[in-house]
Amino acid sequence: MDAVPLLSLKGISKAFGAVVALEGVDFEISRPEVVALVGDNGAGKSTLIKIISGVLHADSGQIRVEGLPVRYTGPESPKLLGIETVYQDLALVNTFDTIQNIYLGREITGLGGIFLDHKRMHQEAKKHLTTLDINLPSIRKKVRYLSGGQRQAVAISRATGWGAKLIIMDEPTAALGVKESRQVLKVVKTLRASNVSVILVSHNIEHVFAITDRITVLRHGRVVASRQTHATSPEEIVRLITGASLAQ
Repeated sequence: MDAVPLLSLKGISKAFGAVVALEGVDFEISRPEVVALVGDNGAGKSTLIKIISGVLHADSGQIRVEGLPVRYTGPESPKLLGIETVYQDLALVNTFDTIQNIYLGREITGLGGIFLDHKRMHQEAKKHLTTLDINLPSIRKKVRYLSGGQRQAVAISRATGWGAKLIIMDEPTAALGVKESRQVLKVVKTLRASNVSVILVSHNIEHVFAITDRITVLRHGRVVASRQTHATSPEEIVRLITGASLAQ
């Protein structure tokens, strides 16, 4: 792993009026690494990933990317730094096929930018899906007809198609069956093998232990523990989430 963290947060705080969502949060992830962000509802997970992805601004604290301090001006800022987010709603266009969704807003053009280069987009999309070991029945099929796991794979493909160094995944296996969940977890492992780091937000402790290197636990807007996955247990993580264990 790199000596300098890919992403480092120091003293991140955020309040919404009188409600403190985050208080003095420290968090980091190296490359390549898969780190789970876990906690009960209201722990601050969503607020934290929205700050990392540029949707929200922290009230205080510092963000560093590859050791350099950064200041976001909006959601496009982290994307330019190689940080992409796959939210629960996936933000796919149901009436578009896989290729159109992967290149949405980033279409390849030819002839002076007048016409879309459909052939090249088809070739590049197919190549990218193969690299991620993602198998779809047809990349020409509209995503509305794909299964939940396949749709998740398309969203991940779009996020990783532009030189991403870090992917944030918000509950990627929620509402998926066992087989589809395995497919998504397999893609996460492939990303790590390709030198792409992943922040995994999940309530599924079994999946967290299946693919992560570290687990960071949030409770009431604070980081209460960070554990190497191999050095802890599901029981300890649940105790930390619920507050039954207060050890750092």
